[in-house]
Amino acid sequence: MAAVVLESDIECPECGYRKTERMPTDACQFFYECESCHSVIKPKVGDCCVFCSFGTVPCPPIQKGSGCCSPGSQ
Repeated sequence: MAAVVLESDIECPECGYRKTERMPTDACQFFYECESCHSVIKPKVGDCCVFCSFGTVPCPPIQKGSGCCSPGSQ
């Protein structure tokens, strides 16, 4: 099994600003505030977190194949 990547470049869908962020390993990040335009983004329908929707790398639980890290939180 490949090593889990803990950093992802997240891109704001509102303004296009990109930033490298460290992903949490024990929870999904459902909200993310863009540092540039201050929009609060949420995951797309069907995704468990903002990294799965707007990041270059999916969240650690998805990478591990263990599925969504916060069932029922949506």
